[in-house]
Amino acid sequence: MGELSRRNMLKAGGTLGALGALSIAAPAQAHSAWTWAAKGSVAGTGAGVDPRWVWDEEADPLVASVLDRGDVPRVNELLRTWTKNGQPLPAGLPADLRDFMERARRLPPWADQRKLATAVEFNKKRGLYLGVLYGLASGMMSTVIPKEARAVYYSQGGADMKDRISKTAKLGYDIGAHDAYQPDGEMIVTCVKTRLVHAAVRHLLPQSPRWSEVAEEEIPISQRDMMVTWHSLPTTVMQKLTAWKVPIPAAESGAFLHSWQLGAHMLGVKDEYIPASWAEADAQAEQVLTPVLAPTAEGVKLADILLSLGSSVDAGILSKPILGAFTRFLLGDQIAVWLKIPREPIWDPLLNTAWKPFVAVREGLLPFPLAPESYWLFDELLRKAALLFLSEARPISIEIPDSNRPS
Repeated sequence: MGELSRRNMLKAGGTLGALGALSIAAPAQAHSAWTWAAKGSVAGTGAGVDPRWVWDEEADPLVASVLDRGDVPRVNELLRTWTKNGQPLPAGLPADLRDFMERARRLPPWADQRKLATAVEFNKKRGLYLGVLYGLASGMMSTVIPKEARAVYYSQGGADMKDRISKTAKLGYDIGAHDAYQPDGEMIVTCVKTRLVHAAVRHLLPQSPRWSEVAEEEIPISQRDMMVTWHSLPTTVMQKLTAWKVPIPAAESGAFLHSWQLGAHMLGVKDEYIPASWAEADAQAEQVLTPVLAPTAEGVKLADILLSLGSSVDAGILSKPILGAFTRFLLGDQIAVWLKIPREPIWDPLLNTAWKPFVAVREGLLPFPLAPESYWLFDELLRKAALLFLSEARPISIEIPDSNRPS
């Protein structure tokens, strides 16, 4: 089939066929065939192509052109003023980029405003849990997703993890805001800007010799990679809330899922890959997320940075040992070992024995069985950890990178 360069693959976007994809797949990847059925997606149908070989055929060549033309500094300067969903795009953007962004900012026909209103109620009730789970379950899980850990570490964002965390936190904050997808909200803006960032990373990261030495893929952030990350967020959150027996009405559960289905769509994921129900999300996660979790040198470094950043904000209740213990509690012993998180003789058993009763007390399902000190510790941990996560969503500009991590 001739030489297929990374650049040509990038420009091809999602047009690689299954046969062509198999011919260039590494042997280690060949055993993991895509079997999740598109009938379980929000689209209800699809071509059945493994999303490992699908990227963003519209954004990728466009952003590569913006980079090659040297337009990134000017575009970033203009986009700093675009912060609200209903706000007009700034004047002066390149015409091709403007046209794309006008299309990309439109909600799909299946967006349900009633569900989005119900999602607001869910986020209000469960805000403390969500802050902890987004930060310490989803955030720490990202360090044992090898492709994600390496892409983060070797891209421009890996050089300033506090800034990188702030931008990731903004997505979680914006999707939980009461006006997330409304004209005064910011979720659509955040998604479109993040989609541009992803396209830039797909163009830039293959040029990094350090990333190329360790990466198993030719182009980062495939649609399958994006769904792996997606499952580390809402799917993991709902699984944890269910395991803790947090009572959630079916309408609120479905609404929370709907808000994240829209998020995936606005980030450029094809509808045929977005699960239509929690059962389908669990099934897809079992295929694409659980099997890929593994340690990497980059992930271990990122995890240590994340725990250190958290403890630096509050040296008391959010000390590094406590954050490490909570990571072990949420993600299990194996992941804690991979990330070289030491055991904590006090916090490990306390979390294992008293956390579920604590949640039951908070939810009004049990009388007060815990010592006041234990209850206060857990409640304070929830509040401080949620505050840590949400405070990182301070006003910040998501900008298109024009280079990789400095050597």
